[in-house]
Amino acid sequence: MKTTITVREYARLTTDPVKPSLDRAQVSTSAFDWLCQLSASFSRAGAALLQVEGRRWLKLDNYVGVLETPCGTRLEILPKHTDGEDCPKKIRALMRKMIQAMLDLPNRNVGPAALELYDAPLSEWVMRQFLSELDHLIKRGIRFDYQRVEEERTSLRGQLNLVAQIRQPPGRQHYFQIRHDLFVPDRAENRLLKLALERICKTTEDASSWRLAQELRNLLLDVPASRFPVNDLRIWRTDRLMSHYQSVKPWCELVLNQGMPLAVSGDWSGISLLFPMEKIFERYVAAWLKKEVCPEAKLVTQKASEYLCTHASGQFFRLEPDMFVRRGEHAWVLDTKWKRLNGSDKSGKYGLSQSDFYQLFAYGQKYLKGQGELILIYPRREVFRRALPIFDFGNGLTLRVLPFDLEAGELIDAEVTNLPLGSRERRLRRWD
Repeated sequence: MKTTITVREYARLTTDPVKPSLDRAQVSTSAFDWLCQLSASFSRAGAALLQVEGRRWLKLDNYVGVLETPCGTRLEILPKHTDGEDCPKKIRALMRKMIQAMLDLPNRNVGPAALELYDAPLSEWVMRQFLSELDHLIKRGIRFDYQRVEEERTSLRGQLNLVAQIRQPPGRQHYFQIRHDLFVPDRAENRLLKLALERICKTTEDASSWRLAQELRNLLLDVPASRFPVNDLRIWRTDRLMSHYQSVKPWCELVLNQGMPLAVSGDWSGISLLFPMEKIFERYVAAWLKKEVCPEAKLVTQKASEYLCTHASGQFFRLEPDMFVRRGEHAWVLDTKWKRLNGSDKSGKYGLSQSDFYQLFAYGQKYLKGQGELILIYPRREVFRRALPIFDFGNGLTLRVLPFDLEAGELIDAEVTNLPLGSRERRLRRWD
């Protein structure tokens, strides 16, 4: 039986007894040691999972998701976009919505009631969605493929292998060396689905998910589990005959820790899903902007056509804004930051970072040629509900700092900018 501990970003973990909250929790000694080892492997890869504070405390960084330790501790890390004690149920629903938009994942249970009623850690939600898609796929029918078999039999079946038959030693002429094709479900896609299903059967703690997993497991008895998931995933077919497999593929990748923004490597094979929160926020905003931008405009994410400088006939320091919008001769550069601002703290520069402004200024010089509108987007908070006054870099280059409402999925005060949004265009036509 697993022990589930729910905390938020930047929470502190200790082995000492403490009053549990979203910002502080007690973990076992074995889980504490495993997290330290995991953090060391992350540091070698250039990422920071947590910080060690003394011998008894760990401080988490800005990764969210679920970590399962070998000792049975399930650590659920939720986003922290407010200062107060949030409701974990609402934060889980918000995180599921953001991750689904970020990875462009299909979901059959799209109703708001389904999101509200299903209150479980992220890993259980992912497993449930995979099982739902796999159940739908099996009802439609899994794909079979022909597999060539060469064997020795006492009866003739298929095609006689004349070369092997002629080379038969004396006393075995009554055996037939034959080759024939079997129509079997043993193919890369089905093997991956079986491997993910086997992992869910061992991992899930949700009763309904476990029952459904066992039923589907019985239906896939003839399918072997994949032994080389990376290779099988590489040859996953996407042609017309395999179109009904596409909706289950991203969920299968999540369960198998393939194609993830961050996967936990090593011998432990528990369901662990970790996401950098700044990437979730960036892609969530990009998914919203993709739907809202008017048809005449073009949105490019992670544009990387400009460099900060040239040196010795080469280019140094590539500039990659999160989003770039162009409409005719006009262009906009947008960047997202997962930081908490205070719209009333002017003396403290609202919590803005000088390095972020340097970065946006460089984007404006290279992508907008020193004239145009830059937009910096932060998550909305109670103390940051409206757009900040305009920041002027001079010579026609300006910067707008706007809040994004995560719950409503809306960019607040977008009308103060000249962004070519469809909703803004409709409002302007209505006012005219």
